[in-house]
Amino acid sequence: MQRTLLSLILLATFVAGVSVHDAVPAEEIRVWGGKLEDFKDSDGRIWHGGQNEKKAWGGWIEKLPRTAEVVQLTKDAEKLAKQEGYDKELFYAVSWAQFPDTVKMDLNTGKGTFNVTYLVGEHWSPNNRGFDIIIEDEVVEEEYVTPGNHEIDIKRSEGIVVKDKVMSLEFAGNPKTGAGDLNAMFSGIEVIPALAVEPQQKLTTTWGALKGERQNE
Repeated sequence: MQRTLLSLILLATFVAGVSVHDAVPAEEIRVWGGKLEDFKDSDGRIWHGGQNEKKAWGGWIEKLPRTAEVVQLTKDAEKLAKQEGYDKELFYAVSWAQFPDTVKMDLNTGKGTFNVTYLVGEHWSPNNRGFDIIIEDEVVEEEYVTPGNHEIDIKRSEGIVVKDKVMSLEFAGNPKTGAGDLNAMFSGIEVIPALAVEPQQKLTTTWGALKGERQNE
């Protein structure tokens, strides 16, 4: 029995070590499209300028996106932004690419599972801009079409797994949408680590199993 107990204790110690390693926090990253400078929102969160490359947080890759900005939103759009917890200023500008070019971003998130929110304000091709939203080489929004004039859209993708510490994003025009404008774009990207099983919960489960083993002997 002592040998079995010792083996289980060693197993629990190993699991605890793995749990601590896994508990290293992944990065929370926010990007502001169409801008070089950072933006501090009303909640004190920093949105990095999407026109940067090779920053500590990441940046655009392969080709510098184009930019455009219109400081205008409908009242409904402003209301939606506020309800969702985003400042309206985040929806004025965009980083975009002229089809067949695409907008590509690499974000240094670290390993982990993440929830990604895509923000966009449409000011140029209302209900007529079509593209795919691709994260970690998987299409998470296929044949997406942007909203109406001076309207906004907020799309969420949950459970995105990053294994190599860098999250790749691509916005690519898709003719299958039937839209007249295939110039892909984004106004904002928000990446938040997904909730995981806490290390203490893992340990509790392990010690619960240990206790059960001892009672069965």
